[in-house]
Amino acid sequence: MASPRAAPVTRFYPAGGIDLAVHEWASEGGGVPLVFAHATGFHGRVWDTIIAAFRDHPVYAIDLRGHGLSRAGPIGDWRVLASDVAAFLAQAGLSGAVGIGHSMGAHTLLQVAADRPAAFSRLVLFDPVILAPDYYTAAETLFTADNPHPAIRRKRDFASAEAMSERFAARDPYDLFDPRVFADYCRHGLVPAASGEGLELACAPEVEASVYASSRSNGAILDAARAVDIPVLVVRAKHTSLNDFKSSPTWPGLAGTLPKGTDLYRPDMTHFHPFQDPEDAARIIAGFIAH
Repeated sequence: MASPRAAPVTRFYPAGGIDLAVHEWASEGGGVPLVFAHATGFHGRVWDTIIAAFRDHPVYAIDLRGHGLSRAGPIGDWRVLASDVAAFLAQAGLSGAVGIGHSMGAHTLLQVAADRPAAFSRLVLFDPVILAPDYYTAAETLFTADNPHPAIRRKRDFASAEAMSERFAARDPYDLFDPRVFADYCRHGLVPAASGEGLELACAPEVEASVYASSRSNGAILDAARAVDIPVLVVRAKHTSLNDFKSSPTWPGLAGTLPKGTDLYRPDMTHFHPFQDPEDAARIIAGFIAH
């Protein structure tokens, strides 16, 4: 993998009542713009290792609402994430970009592509949280105030990024992560604590829990997928169980729903493919851009 790029410029774009943080790298060549969107609980800087491979492209790595430096409260509808990203793209004057998303971020970029057809020329979706149609019509409630998602119990406060690293390094699934990606996750995953003492998770536990609890909120995502008439690569990992964070949540029929979808099944990878093997993820992105 290439050496790291210089530190990005972080800009803030007003979107839906918040300031959306976007980390931006200038192009060293004439490549198409790349827009990266991360998974639940993470932030835009987890892409740094992959972004190093794309020096010829201007790059935009978004901190989605409630994550990283995009400070916000709990999320009740995933469509607000797409609305935020669409607002940023409009303000930045971006069109014809290649969108690269992981998990919730991949779901978000697909919705943006349906809402703003000129925004993207291609999409690479690593294990998007887009499930089979019956998932969105199920009657049962996933989580409630009395039975919240377990993420709400995460440790919030840390003395330093090193303390966060020491706590998580040997734990599942972080022990799968490439060391560079894990270091970036910890380095950029903390903000000054609201108490004024020490640091706390940039994605607050109640925000992370709210994202999982509202994962059925965008029931129209498959209708949106049918409207996205650009090349889309769906990269799926091995599926074991929806209760396993390492398992792929992606509906195997998703690529077939897309007018120009391609399915890439990677049973050798977990849901954390871009974190697990960033070189492989970069090769996939580069190949699809050049295709």
